Amino acid sequence: MEKQFRLTIDSLVYEGFGLGRLPDDKAVFMPFVLPGEEVIGEVIEEKPGHIRARLLSVEKPHPQRIQPRCAHFGFCGGCHYQHIPYELQLQYKEEIFREQLQRIAGLNDIVVSKVIPSDEEWHYRNSLTFELNSHGKLCFSDIYHNLSFPVSDCHLPMTEIGEAWPLAEFEPGVDIQRVEYRQNDDGHLMMVLHGTGTEMPELSTEAAVSIVHIQNNEEVVIAGDGSLFMTVRDFEFKVSANSFFQTNFSGAGALVENVLEIIIKKRPKHLLDGYCGVGLFSAFLADRVSKITAVEYSPSACDDFAENLDAFNNISLYQGKLEQIIPHLDKDIDCILVDPPRAGLKRDVTSSIVSRNPGSLVYVSCNPATLARDTKYLSEAGYHLESSILVDMFPQTFHIESINVFKK
Repeated sequence: MEKQFRLTIDSLVYEGFGLGRLPDDKAVFMPFVLPGEEVIGEVIEEKPGHIRARLLSVEKPHPQRIQPRCAHFGFCGGCHYQHIPYELQLQYKEEIFREQLQRIAGLNDIVVSKVIPSDEEWHYRNSLTFELNSHGKLCFSDIYHNLSFPVSDCHLPMTEIGEAWPLAEFEPGVDIQRVEYRQNDDGHLMMVLHGTGTEMPELSTEAAVSIVHIQNNEEVVIAGDGSLFMTVRDFEFKVSANSFFQTNFSGAGALVENVLEIIIKKRPKHLLDGYCGVGLFSAFLADRVSKITAVEYSPSACDDFAENLDAFNNISLYQGKLEQIIPHLDKDIDCILVDPPRAGLKRDVTSSIVSRNPGSLVYVSCNPATLARDTKYLSEAGYHLESSILVDMFPQTFHIESINVFKK
């Protein structure tokens, strides 16, 4: 086929792409478009079943298309929806969420009880990670080829991160792969340097910031402190440099509020908090549930969890893989809460959960595709997806966070 072509976009699909079809019915996936638009595209990659394409121009724009805010939009792989008004972003995310569950899990009775917007459409991220190129420049990856390019503009991080990252200077060839910035509500900053070498890097920055170097999961504090204190719903969490924490404070609060409401209604006596992290959910459930068993793979997050929830005596914490630990836990667990990474639960984990026969399962997901895959298996094992709540943690992007309630 010719390298360039004209196309009408039929719909938006997961991972930030628009879907259209050529006259021969071959599917085309193209970013930065809207349904109904007529566009000119260019073939990036052709496979037997579909084509990945670059957007060259919009010949007939959607009536609600807006001007993107960032200079890198249309090339950067970080944002996908800056050309879409925020309310419309939420509508498309719900449609895509439903489509994933219908197509992959085979569900037709999908109940989305509510869609919770982010308090902030911009400047909401309390962490931001860059790649570092050989010239010592902070980079993101482009959407078409996943190649690094130097960044000069980004509107997603909170204010202190946004002011600090352009001030950092690194020597060319420094042995650092990634540079992560974090901040809390008080404006305290941390820079986490992920490297592979044994020598400590030299750098200069005009910002007051804690600096931590991580190599093979070993943390060395170069300046300031090795952790930040992150506050959600008036609870202060210690979060070390190597521990995960939700990147949107208002979204984290919405997750906690709704998970808490769901689980309290279930009235469990013994809750399993899988992928518990630094204790985001257990901290608010500890005085509402008689007994909590928490499981986390990350040693750093386990250390933080133990410190954050030290005041509670009804919590047991296990460090390791959930599927390996579940078979050895008490038999009286009657409710399971999981918040896995983007890869989802996978078969080994879902099998171990099903083997415990819990009355209810609350599944917090950041990836509707893996959620749908896991839902299919859970459905086959006798669990029904009662309802879902969408919490928009990542405005301007395709990412979809959801709380999903399964009942035996």
